[in-house]
Amino acid sequence: MSTVQAASAEHGDQEDLVEDLAHFGKATGGKIAMWMFIAQDGMSFGGLLFAYGVLRASAESWPIPSDILGIPLTALATFLLICSSLSMVFAVLAAQERNQAALVRWLGVTIMGGVTFLGIQAYEYTHLVHIGIGFAESSWQGEPINNLFGTTFYAVTGFHGLHVFSGVIYLCCVLRGAMAGKYTQGGHSYSPVELVGLFWHFVDLVWILVFTFIYLL
Repeated sequence: MSTVQAASAEHGDQEDLVEDLAHFGKATGGKIAMWMFIAQDGMSFGGLLFAYGVLRASAESWPIPSDILGIPLTALATFLLICSSLSMVFAVLAAQERNQAALVRWLGVTIMGGVTFLGIQAYEYTHLVHIGIGFAESSWQGEPINNLFGTTFYAVTGFHGLHVFSGVIYLCCVLRGAMAGKYTQGGHSYSPVELVGLFWHFVDLVWILVFTFIYLL
């Protein structure tokens, strides 16, 4: 490496260090906005789960979820979603390290995890409708059951599924920028990847709660 190249590289590192020090302990506007969105969205999920608990507790009869819902298949979907959260962590690290190839690869893995989860959910909905679990009226093995079972199930899981679908679209938009090299330029250029990561981790965490309350309890 020539003296000029070494000086240029050192100058670039110094600029990155100055920028990092300038932002140390200060959240960006985008991160603050994302945390505010996650907080209010978390209250939406909390309200839905609370309403589910109240309706179930006050119902005279309520079917056992594990008898109707496909626990093993949904557990697999849960595992895949958790794995996609891990791949999202690797994507953020790749962006911070200016590794464009790794960033694109891990974003792709995360997107595939989300798409697979949605595919499993679509299959589950189709199966449940086929056996008689509807949104307004439900029956199990030819006998009518509490209609609120299907209503609350589709409302809560469907609301989460909409978030996963939105997250996949969000990730695809970020992937397009990653392929153009927008987020591996050093400094805080990786911030959009970090923001979509926050949203995706939130979606994954909420699903663990939904899976526990709706499927297992």
